[in-house]
Amino acid sequence: MCRVLDLQQAVLAHNDEAAHALRAELTARGTTVVNLLSSPGSGKTALLEHELTLARERSVPVAALTADLATENDAARLARSGVPVKQVLTDGLCHLEAQMLARHLDGWLPEPTRLLFVENVGNLVCPASYDLGEALRVVLASVTEGEDKPLKYPTAFGLAHLVVVTKTDIAEAVGFDEAAFRANVERVNPGVEVLLTSVRGNQGLGALLDRALAAAEGAPPHSPVMARQPHHHHHHDHATAPSRS
Repeated sequence: MCRVLDLQQAVLAHNDEAAHALRAELTARGTTVVNLLSSPGSGKTALLEHELTLARERSVPVAALTADLATENDAARLARSGVPVKQVLTDGLCHLEAQMLARHLDGWLPEPTRLLFVENVGNLVCPASYDLGEALRVVLASVTEGEDKPLKYPTAFGLAHLVVVTKTDIAEAVGFDEAAFRANVERVNPGVEVLLTSVRGNQGLGALLDRALAAAEGAPPHSPVMARQPHHHHHHDHATAPSRS
């Protein structure tokens, strides 16, 4: 087991170096990265399409890169916003890595791009461990996913700068307990903001774009307790997460 963990730490250290270089390069270009993580079916594509459309209406130069194991459906949906969109198929890899992202941005990312939204692979385990050079890490969960989600995926929620709840228009129908969800988020990431959104119910729309723009303007993001711990053993969720995730 130790060999596996050592190897994993080496992979993560290598990724952190690549993320550091990418962050410096993009910062010099005036581009801020927003990394969006969620389970499949959380509604993040619908929310992102709305925020991208809003950015275009406000003349904010934005772009989006969406990663999936297969199919280009999300890219087609996001492209309707009228902003530059690139699809990355990871060929079975369950997360994006900083070097992979850098390769895909090379020669594609338009000048100027103020905000680059990265829609990570739908999975809350693997992507949580990989820094992509982002200034803002957003974890999304829909009201249908259960209030205990933050406790099941402590690394994903624990390292978030912002937590977004989606599909609040059906919260009552599915019996979503907002207070319990907020309490669980608070347990793994004290002080992090929880935004309630609904694309259909027109709730909280534009807030994600506002938080991203604030980060681009240098507003210090929320500082997760977990991120302040040296080598916050990224891998510990692998053992506890249900295998069906």
